[in-house]
Amino acid sequence: MLAPRPLAFLALLLPLSLFPQQPLTLASAIREAIEKHPLLAAADGRVSTAQGLLEQAALKPNPRLTVQLENLRGGWQSPYRPLTDNDHFIYITQTLETARKRERRTDLATANKELAAIARDILAQRIAAQVREAFWSAAGAARIAAVYNETVTNFAQTVAYHEVRVKEGNMAEADLIRVKLENERLRLAASGATLAAEKAVINLQREMGRTVFEDNLKIADTLDEKSQIPAENVDEALNRRAEVRLARQGVAASSANEQLQTALARPDFDLSAGYKRTNGYDGLLAYLNMDLPWRNKNQGNIAAAAAEVRVARSNVAAAEALVRAEIRAAYSAYRLRQSQISGMLTALSQHARDTARIAQAAYREGGADLLRLLDAERVRLETELLRVQAQTEFRLSESAVDTAMGVMP
Repeated sequence: MLAPRPLAFLALLLPLSLFPQQPLTLASAIREAIEKHPLLAAADGRVSTAQGLLEQAALKPNPRLTVQLENLRGGWQSPYRPLTDNDHFIYITQTLETARKRERRTDLATANKELAAIARDILAQRIAAQVREAFWSAAGAARIAAVYNETVTNFAQTVAYHEVRVKEGNMAEADLIRVKLENERLRLAASGATLAAEKAVINLQREMGRTVFEDNLKIADTLDEKSQIPAENVDEALNRRAEVRLARQGVAASSANEQLQTALARPDFDLSAGYKRTNGYDGLLAYLNMDLPWRNKNQGNIAAAAAEVRVARSNVAAAEALVRAEIRAAYSAYRLRQSQISGMLTALSQHARDTARIAQAAYREGGADLLRLLDAERVRLETELLRVQAQTEFRLSESAVDTAMGVMP
C-alpha cells in the first residue's frame, strides 16, 4: 500500500519539459509581449524619467549663503589689524518666485509625464497589433503547410496504386513517371510551405520581443473559430486609441507651457539679509534684487508657446480624422472577408473536393484519363489553399478592426 507514494513523489519532480507543450494562443502571445517586450521596458524607463523631472519641478529655490571679506592687506602694511581693518559680510539670499512659477512648472512636468505614459500605451498597442498580424500569418502558414503535407501523404497512395498497375502491365510506364513527377512537385511545394511556416513562427517570436527563439513552437490552430469583434463605435474608439489621447494631451502640455512662459515674463525677487562688521562696528544689511523687464519680456517664448498650442489642436483634428478613416476601412474589409468565407469560398472548396473524389473514382473505373485526375487534384489543392488564404486574411481583417478600435487584451 505504501509503494505508490514514492512513485507519486518522483512524478512531481519530473521536469516540465517532459510534459507535452501547449500550443501558443493569441491571447498568451499578446500577454507575453506586453509583459516582457524590451521596448516597453525602455518606455517604462522614460516614464520614470518624467516622474523624476516632475519631482524636480515641484522643488522650491534654495537659499544662497554669501561670505565676503573686503579691505584685505599684506602683513607688511603695518599697523594692520585684520579683525578691525577688514570689512566682514555674511548674508543669506532667498529667491521669491512670482506669478506661481513653481505651480506652472509642475503642471508642465505633469503633462509631460502623461505624454510619456501615453507614448508607452501607443507602443503597447502597436506591439499588440504586430503580434496579432504575426500570429495569424503564422497560423495561416502552418495551415498551408499542413494542407501540402496531407496532399503529399494522400498522393503517395496514388503513386503506389500506379506502381502496382505498371507491375501488373495494366498501365504504361510513362504515366507512372508523370505521376511521380507530380508527386515530386508536391513534395517540393510542401517543403517550401514548411520553411515559410518556420519563418512565420520566428517572426512571431521576434514581434513578441523574445531574445531566445524556441524551436518547434506550436501555434494554436484557431482559424476556424467564431469571430468576435467589438461593435463599431467611433466615439469609444477615439477615447480608447492612444494616438488620439496623445494628441489631446499634447494640447494640455502646450497650454501648460504657454502659461509657464507667461509667468516667466514676471520678474522674481532676490531678498538678502545678513551681518556686517566694519572698523570694529557691527551692523545689519538687506538687499533687494530684481530684473527690470524692459527689453526682454519673454515675448518670443510666449509667442512660440502659443503657436505650439495651435499646432497641437490641429494634431488632434488630424488624429481623430485618421482614426475615423481606419475604423471605416477596417470594418469594410472585415465585412468583405466575412462574406467571402461564409459564401462562395466554402461552396467552392466543397465543389473542388467533390470533383477530385469523382475524378479519382472515375479514373479507377477507367472512365477518366490521368490528365483529368491530375487536374482535379490540382484544382482541389489550389482551392483549399485559396480557402486557407481567405481565412488568414479574414483573421487579419479582424485584427485590423481590433487595432482600429484600440482593443487591448
